[in-house]
Amino acid sequence: MSVDFSFSENTIGYIVEGVMDKKAVLELRDSVLHKLKTYDKVNLYLEDNEIRKFTLTAVFIATIFPIEYSSKLNKIAIVSNRKWIHALATIDDFFIQGEFKKFPTENRLDAMAWIAE
Repeated sequence: MSVDFSFSENTIGYIVEGVMDKKAVLELRDSVLHKLKTYDKVNLYLEDNEIRKFTLTAVFIATIFPIEYSSKLNKIAIVSNRKWIHALATIDDFFIQGEFKKFPTENRLDAMAWIAE
């Protein structure tokens, strides 16, 4: 399950919990693509809130999507205490033209402040 919210008109925020599967990641992707119809670039805030299960398909799509749309992503904030999520984010960071920051869960307020700047 994902909870989506906006910090500003061109910023999408997601707090993901439960299962991160193909359906959930495609829902997130579709939200970003919808915003890109209005804005040239968007910001993305993603928070891992005790996700119980990740499917391989979801991880693959979530890794490839930011690379595919790297010129359209202004800022990305990843909030998680899982080291492997930060490792995947580091790979994406090499390919993304915008700013990319990783935050531990206890620093979520710093992440929200940064993405909203």
